[in-house]
Amino acid sequence: MEVKKFMVIGAGQMGSGIAQVAAQAGLNVVLHDVKEEFVNRGLGVITKNLTRDVEKGRKSEEEKQAILDRIVLSTDINNAKDVDFVVEAVVENMDVKTAIFKQLDEITPTHAILASNTSSLPITEIAAVTNRPEKVIGMHFMNPVPVMKLIEVIRGLATSDETYRIVAELSEKMSKVAVEVNDFPGFVSNRVLMPMINEAIYCVYEGVATPEAIDEVMKLGMNHPMGPLTLADFIGLDTCLYIMEVLHEGFGDSKYRPCPLLRKYVKAGWLGRKSGRGFYVYE
Repeated sequence: MEVKKFMVIGAGQMGSGIAQVAAQAGLNVVLHDVKEEFVNRGLGVITKNLTRDVEKGRKSEEEKQAILDRIVLSTDINNAKDVDFVVEAVVENMDVKTAIFKQLDEITPTHAILASNTSSLPITEIAAVTNRPEKVIGMHFMNPVPVMKLIEVIRGLATSDETYRIVAELSEKMSKVAVEVNDFPGFVSNRVLMPMINEAIYCVYEGVATPEAIDEVMKLGMNHPMGPLTLADFIGLDTCLYIMEVLHEGFGDSKYRPCPLLRKYVKAGWLGRKSGRGFYVYE
């Protein structure tokens, strides 16, 4: 199957990035969200990214316009009726995701592949609400999507070899590297990353060091491009907490217990960059 029409559900930071790389790869893209203001904001982010590329000489004005012309905005889920491929990139919540997959299963053509950009939730469970579990797969893009090369591709219990092959080819077309991972809580990326972030938060909680000191140790001592607490703020502390809870529940191991300070910050509405305050204060 050749993928020509590509839909993204969710026009936030991840969804708009996925739409951008798909349009850059020459696909006709439908960028969908529940409100017009959300899709317009998503398109604004894409336009800003492409404008920066033009200013830096990485793209011409004509190339920028051609990419934008391949993106159509949608607030009606029924626009999925003639797509070949859908990537869902909404909030990291199983009930929300399964509700969307049930809808997509009814609306999309039978040949369409349904992918989730989930960063931690089981693909097998998402696939089980559809009548096409063999065509359901995880495509976990990294943030920021236009820059990061990796796509963690997660096979559910029923995902077919053909579905994986199409996703791997599509990833390459988007100038990404597909890495195959099996369906375990947190996959590889967040199973390794989130406990490190959680441990850094414990260091703040227990008074081992300040956030600045912890980040400096990891940057200068471990050659990380940014410290774990800066990264946590960038990801969103609510997302970090949710993934730690998925790991804790999925493995039943106390080493994945979310730090009480992480819970406290989330309850306070200190979610990081997006709320203006997390471990650091943002203007």
